[in-house]
Amino acid sequence: MGKRLNQRISNIAACLAVLGIAVGFKAALLAMDAFPFNADEAIIGLMARHILNGEWPTFFYGQTYMGSLDASLVALAMSAFGKQVFVIRTVQVLLYAGTVGTTMYLGWKIFRSRWAGWVAGLLMAIPSVNVTLYTTVSLGGYGEALLIGNLILILALKINESPGSVRLYALWGLLAGLGFWTFGLTLIYSLPSGSFILWKASNHLGKRELILRGVLLLIAASIGASPWIVWAVSHGPGQLLQELMGSAIAGASSGNPLSIILSRMRYFTLLGTSAIFGLRPPWEVRWLALPLLPFALAFWLVVSVTTFAGMRRTGRRQVGKLLLLGVCACLILGYVLTPFGADPSGRYFIPFAVPMALFAAEFVVKRRPAIEKKWSVVLILGILAFNFWGNIQAAVRNPPGITTQLNAVTWIDHRYDKAVLGFLTRQGELRGYSNYWVAYPLAFLSDERLIYVPELPYHHDFRYTPRDNRYEPYDEWVAAADRVAYITTNHDALDEFLRDEFHKNDIDWLEIRIGDYQVFYDLKPAIHIENLDAEWLVE
Repeated sequence: MGKRLNQRISNIAACLAVLGIAVGFKAALLAMDAFPFNADEAIIGLMARHILNGEWPTFFYGQTYMGSLDASLVALAMSAFGKQVFVIRTVQVLLYAGTVGTTMYLGWKIFRSRWAGWVAGLLMAIPSVNVTLYTTVSLGGYGEALLIGNLILILALKINESPGSVRLYALWGLLAGLGFWTFGLTLIYSLPSGSFILWKASNHLGKRELILRGVLLLIAASIGASPWIVWAVSHGPGQLLQELMGSAIAGASSGNPLSIILSRMRYFTLLGTSAIFGLRPPWEVRWLALPLLPFALAFWLVVSVTTFAGMRRTGRRQVGKLLLLGVCACLILGYVLTPFGADPSGRYFIPFAVPMALFAAEFVVKRRPAIEKKWSVVLILGILAFNFWGNIQAAVRNPPGITTQLNAVTWIDHRYDKAVLGFLTRQGELRGYSNYWVAYPLAFLSDERLIYVPELPYHHDFRYTPRDNRYEPYDEWVAAADRVAYITTNHDALDEFLRDEFHKNDIDWLEIRIGDYQVFYDLKPAIHIENLDAEWLVE
């Protein structure tokens, strides 16, 4: 009894140590101010504030393929700790700690090995730059999707052991529905695991019990997805289904279906895998930790080959491995066959992190008896060192820092944010026009004192999408203002356009450059953007 208790205490201590490394690593990067505050995060913060004021949105402002669970969690945290940027990121850190913990549990559950769980946990604790980025800053639901996905897989494995358990089916359905509303990306977990659950039930339950379990799944899933369903009933499902399939993705392809699919496969092969393995940051093509890069690439290729080769065997562990491969297959198919494949960023690839960590852990642990123990340690330490080096290398190059921005035009030096806020406040320029990457951070950081609607383009070719304007009440505030300013970033052609328009309309103005921000202010008389020859606003 004493030996078992000591072992349990040791297991708990090891798991807590891994979680401590995961949280400590993110805390260190946050202390370095490595992550610029982006507009998507600002929208989450603004949504959370509005929720605390009694305004609860069903979806992320401006896009209906991602629910408001993240904003709701942030609102809960803000009610306790204040309406600050660090609160948004603290929620993400805690969600990721849950993902690391459940990954360790999956390692034990699938491989029946404490070591496999711990090794997988370590690989998640110090992950690639791509995973670090999208699990530290908030884009509206990626952290929740990873955690919910892990829980969906865990419940599927438990149902495999107890196919008659009513409670497990209800929990699985509830999580699958909640995940669907939170972020459609969770379908890559619920589709393969749901198919497996139904297959398992059909082989172990009678017809009546099978039908009852199926009905229970549907009811529980409907409860979890009730915000989505209620909105669909009120507004119609058309827009929801279109955005779920990727219609809202900027740069969504059109043309010959075969050429589109080939293009997306090329994106995945060249840009996707290099970000997945941590060879480059997702926002640019630049090799990371170059001396260790060949080792890391070789390691992941060997893990991939041995994983697929090992699937020819049979055994109880194969169920969990098949579920993990099912997640990967659904993710690849979803990327290649939907407009989401037009987005070359690494955010849609982060679900690969858990299967990769688990398969790598299995690879190392299975070979411990065949090689000296120290070499298995060297393998893991080598990958951890590679990931750590890549993250630090990306963090110290700031700007852009560890950024969500793919276009260098949007790499704004946010060290000047406070100076811009102070200047605008002193000058009384509380309303105006800017681009997406400026407007919403200004609104959040100023407690919504400074409201600038994003009706200026940031692309150098003046491309603009009305989707940048996410919150209609701000339009009314600015339209009613008798004084407006204009703020641009890294866009000389747009600056010249504004100067020409002001001259043409006999406007007197002042302008100042603060870091990357070009501020046109003290316009006399004030002129709103609809009175400029702004062709990009014409739909």
